[in-house]
Formats: sequence, structure tokens, C-alpha cells
Amino acid sequence: MKVAVVGATGLVGTKMLEVLEQRNFPVTALIPVASEKSIGKEIIFKGKKYSIVSMQDAIDAKPAVALFSAGGNTSLEWAPAFEAAGITVIDNSSAWRMDPSKKLVVPEVNAQVLTAADKIIANPNCSTIQMVLVLKPLHNMFTIKRVVVSTYQSVTGTGVKAVNQLMNERKGIQAEMAYKYPIDMNAIPQVDVFLDNGYTKEEMKMVNETRKIIGDDSIQLTATCVRIPTMGGHSESVNIQFEKDFTIDEVKNILSTAPGVVVQDDPATFIYPMPLTAHDKDDTFVGRIRRDDTIPNTMNCWIVSDNLRKGAATNAVQIAEYLVAKKMIG
Repeated sequence: MKVAVVGATGLVGTKMLEVLEQRNFPVTALIPVASEKSIGKEIIFKGKKYSIVSMQDAIDAKPAVALFSAGGNTSLEWAPAFEAAGITVIDNSSAWRMDPSKKLVVPEVNAQVLTAADKIIANPNCSTIQMVLVLKPLHNMFTIKRVVVSTYQSVTGTGVKAVNQLMNERKGIQAEMAYKYPIDMNAIPQVDVFLDNGYTKEEMKMVNETRKIIGDDSIQLTATCVRIPTMGGHSESVNIQFEKDFTIDEVKNILSTAPGVVVQDDPATFIYPMPLTAHDKDDTFVGRIRRDDTIPNTMNCWIVSDNLRKGAATNAVQIAEYLVAKKMIG
């Protein structure tokens, strides 16, 4: 199977190549695509060298699937051209997520919405992916009324420039900055741009994408997204109010059997999820599961996942794996 990776030299694109190899996706020919300045450069995949090509060259090569991670503007411009050539696009940007004609997919939650006719499929926001993996099985059982989430997001979510800023600051080097402020020894309560309602674009992504993926517009959700100087993944403090009552044992049992979710919850032995231990893993980890005694039918939990893997690359590859398994591509 011919597979194109668009944005192959970026943080997420590089991780996509890694995940494709690790999960042994049936790639017979890789078509790496990057910006014009990278055309002709070589990357190595499964021990073989591949030259980076242009968008048009990739389309002409007729891959079965193209994994996009090159930004929203690139996706808006080029995904329809791939679609017109009969190529299935799985797009990691925000360009198509809220388009009512496009599916927004976390395979463990709603892969069943996909059909062979879906040629542009949206990969959700990293913060949303890890949260809905925990929310959906609980919603099925207890019906979620309201969610309050605060995120603690890795600099890797911004990209290489932000990682360089953090590392330079730790070495005392003044250089190009991805953020308006220093990130080392700091927490910046802004992820993406501010909107007219006072929330950031990232915060509203979590609201709108969660409803679309779970398929319930009645869920009330409010978010505060914060950038912190970590590398291994995003963390989230989540408060969930249900229509029905529950026991903590019920919640733990449900989440223990939820696909893609690992419960790490034993305060007595200091076991709880952390970015350091979630790094380079495909699972989403949940712990600090406890009742909120101030509101009926409400609980708190702490969710951590590697934002470059399950939050981006792995989720995209899993969508492609589902399409192969259902013979929608191949």
C-alpha cells in the first residue's frame, strides 16, 4: 500500500513515520511530503531511504492514504486535491474538524461513523482525544451533564520552536521564542489565540469537538488550557457531573475495560498518571479518581496522554488501520 505523509519533517510527521513502522502498517511505498525547501532531502523509513517530494508529485503517485500534519492552511488547500484523485486523507489540523460534512474520529470511541465515501477524515485535537476516551464509556453508563476541564499542556504541542525555546532557556541561551513569555519555570494560561468570548481557540476546540465525537450536543463543557514546561504529554484535571449516581468502584471497573485507557490509581503507593511515564506510549492514563462531594453525581479525575502519539500520530494511524480492516482502503 502506498502511503503519503504530508509534513513528514515536522514533530508530528516524524512521529507518524515512527508509529507506522512500530505498528507495522502495511506500507509498500512511502511518499514523504514537506515544504518546498525540503524537497529532495532524504528520510529513512524501515531502513530504506526515501526522497521528499512535492504535493503534486505525491498526488500523481496515487497513494491509498495520505496522513496530513502540515497545518490548517495547507490542509484546506491540498486535501481536496488529494480527495479529487481518490486518495483518502486523514488530517491532523483543525481545518476540517467542525465541518459538518467531515467525520471527526477517535477509533475507540466512534470509528463506526466512517464509510468508504469519507475521503477527508479529521483527527481531533490532542487534548480532546485523551479526554473523550475517558468520557465516552462513562457517558454510556451515567450520562454526562457537565464537564469542567483544566489542561496542563506540553510544549511539544506547539512544535519544534517551542521545544527549542524551553531547552535554550534551561541553558541560559537567549534565542528565538515560540511564546510571548519564558516557558521554563512558568505556566502560560494561553493555548492558541484568544476569541471574542474570552476563551482561546484551544478551549473552544475541546468544547465543540467533544460534543461532535460523543454525538451529544447537550453536554455542557468549559475549559481552561495552560502551557507548562513539560515534554512527555498533556495532563488534564477533569470534573464530571452525571445525570445518574455512581460508585467509584463502578467508574474504575468501566475505565479498566475501556479500549485505549489504563487506570493508574493507587494513592497509597503514589501511583497516578504523569507525563514522564506516559511519554512514548499509545495509551491514555487516568487516575486520582474521586468523588466531588460538593455536587451530587460528580467526580474528579486526572488524565494524561502523550500528545504526539495518541494525541496526534497514533490516532491518525489507528484511523488508517480501521479503514484497512474494513476494506475501505487498500
